[in-house]
Amino acid sequence: MATDLEIARATVLRPIAAIAARAGIPEAALEPYGAHKAKISLDFVAEQRAKPPGKLVLVTGISPTAAGEGKTTTTIGLGDALNARGTRAMICLREPSLGPCFGVKGGATGGGRAQVAPMESINLHFTGDFHAVTSANNLLAAMLDNHLHWGNALGLDPRRVSWRRAVDMNDRALRQMVVGLGGPGQGVPREDGFDITVASEVMAILCLANGLADLQERLGRIILGQTRDGRTVTARDLQADGAMAALLRDALAPNLVQTLEGSPALVHGGPFANIAHGCNSVVATRLGLSLAEVVITEAGFGADLGAEKFCDIKCRSAGLSPAACVVVATVRALKMHGGAAKADLGREDLAALRAGLPNLLRHVENMRKFGLPVVVALNRFTGDTAAEIALVQEALSALGTEAVPCTHWADGAAGAAALAEAVGRILDAEQARFQPLYPSDMPLGDKLRTIAREVYRAADVSLPAPVAARLKRFEDAGFGSLGVCVAKTQYSFSADPTRLGAPSGHTLPVREVRLSAGAGFVVAVCGEVMTMPGLPRRPAAESIRLDEQGRIDGLF
Repeated sequence: MATDLEIARATVLRPIAAIAARAGIPEAALEPYGAHKAKISLDFVAEQRAKPPGKLVLVTGISPTAAGEGKTTTTIGLGDALNARGTRAMICLREPSLGPCFGVKGGATGGGRAQVAPMESINLHFTGDFHAVTSANNLLAAMLDNHLHWGNALGLDPRRVSWRRAVDMNDRALRQMVVGLGGPGQGVPREDGFDITVASEVMAILCLANGLADLQERLGRIILGQTRDGRTVTARDLQADGAMAALLRDALAPNLVQTLEGSPALVHGGPFANIAHGCNSVVATRLGLSLAEVVITEAGFGADLGAEKFCDIKCRSAGLSPAACVVVATVRALKMHGGAAKADLGREDLAALRAGLPNLLRHVENMRKFGLPVVVALNRFTGDTAAEIALVQEALSALGTEAVPCTHWADGAAGAAALAEAVGRILDAEQARFQPLYPSDMPLGDKLRTIAREVYRAADVSLPAPVAARLKRFEDAGFGSLGVCVAKTQYSFSADPTRLGAPSGHTLPVREVRLSAGAGFVVAVCGEVMTMPGLPRRPAAESIRLDEQGRIDGLF
């Protein structure tokens, strides 16, 4: 069987202008980056806003495991299948981060016959959006330290600086450091550190802004730290917001690429869902909705992370109302949640599957709490047996939810045809009654408890006194209406990555809270999760190289 890379290389891609024409985008609105990718003019984006929107379908998944689920692949396969059945569909995805590409998972552009392309470009430098975010983030850090060096007219307390630097790479050595050493000419010594670019507030702002004016306004609201008397200092106080917006101007324009079957795809923005809000840009999603009958978008990691944040942060901020939800699962991953070892996943094990099914059922139940009708995409592997598939379908049937086996990795659009039919039936029935999980005027601590109890099924939240006091200060400063973005492990409903399945009754430990005033949410960092990941013992980068023709091998 051909590999992902072999399939991608064997596909002849269409000129990007032809893909744009299929989506209703004139060639004059494109800024091509080579033959197969382009940015779309923000003027054209603005012109489309008056059009009635299409229907929005969210793709999410079970808690991820080493067995894999195929959420991106399913998103792409569903988009191709909808287009094949005559529904004008557009796919909206996030851009991959270099951290995972060189760390654990390799590329993030789908797989098999359900891929977006050009694969190497999208996975690496693409159109430079991540570099622009990194540069804007670090320009603000440089201007902050420069302000301290030249007299600190704003009175910013170096001990209370909260702004961190960023780099799009897994590098644990950068998590905590001291800068400004070496004498008076090297700046003011202070503690500092790096987050990975996808966790930067600048990335969140890029993805939540609805235009250039909103982008610059949000950047100005970024809080850098406090003075000794407790007054907050912002990027606007430092007069950095304009230069940051200039760096991000072109990055705000959405990127157009294609699937291997020629469906248009907007790949734009890239926050992680375990440490950020995990959704592609509002600009791209809204553009897709103005051009297509159906937009399929993906939220990162399991439904407890990306999907919750999609509903409570992105949809609330942008005024979006999804019409359906697809939860992706595999028999293999469910068996792993049920205690099966990875080496044993290829054989039938109904007991392990039955033990792991509560993870899937809980994710389905949780998405219904947002008023969304759900269909399960059962991403099928060759080793899955008829009895195992029947067991999953029987368990979902008890919830009144359809579980549809899919083979889009091997068969492309044809392998997701049944899923497209099921989604089409849901959309035609107009069953969605979307609502966020909590009201905006609920206190921040109660919002956090609501997420923990309703989504993670925790008994309570552990808020150390300094953390609770910090939340109170956020509310007193006028930020109580913001949403809560939980940063925690993606592998479990709890904060313990080893607790697979569907744990309940646990306590969610909140280590710290960070105010992202420009993005419009408060980040609650839970357990041992890090906003700067580290590389594994054998990083994926060790297998990436150029072949004799100068082509990139090892990203898949």
